[in-house]
Formats: sequence, structure tokens, C-alpha cells
Amino acid sequence: MTTTTIGYPKIVSRSEWEAARKQLLLKEKELTRLRDQLNADRRRLPMVKIEKDYLFEGPDGKVRLLDLSEGRRQLIAYHFMFDPT
Repeated sequence: MTTTTIGYPKIVSRSEWEAARKQLLLKEKELTRLRDQLNADRRRLPMVKIEKDYLFEGPDGKVRLLDLSEGRRQLIAYHFMFDPT
């Protein structure tokens, strides 16, 4: 049986902790700004008009894409590609 020792952060004074916390807060705020900018960029991506009349098999038979979205004219779909290995 092996014993694992937990590596705790060092113990510092309150003023050292506050300084470290302020530095971390600056990084957190920058990350939030970057995420907000990325989300805004994503919302501004161009759209693709769907020309094909897609049919799907539903519980009540065949339905069109527009029927699946309950008449809403916009559909947001994310495209994911995975490496098969």
C-alpha cells in the first residue's frame, strides 16, 4: 500500500495572501474580458442559408427542418470535428 502526500500551498501572511489574490483577480478579469470578446465574435459569424429541404422521421411521421424548430427561421448549429484516433 502506498501513501500519497498532499502538496498544500505555502502558508503566508494575510498581506501576502491579499497581494496574491489581487494578482489572480486581474488574471480572472482578463480571462472574462477575453471570453466575452470571443462570444461576441461568435455571435457575429456569418450565416449560411439552408437551401435543401431536409426531412426527418419523427414520432408523427416525416417532418421538415422548419417544423422541428417550431417555425423559427433561425437555427444555430455548432460544427465539431473529432480526430478518429
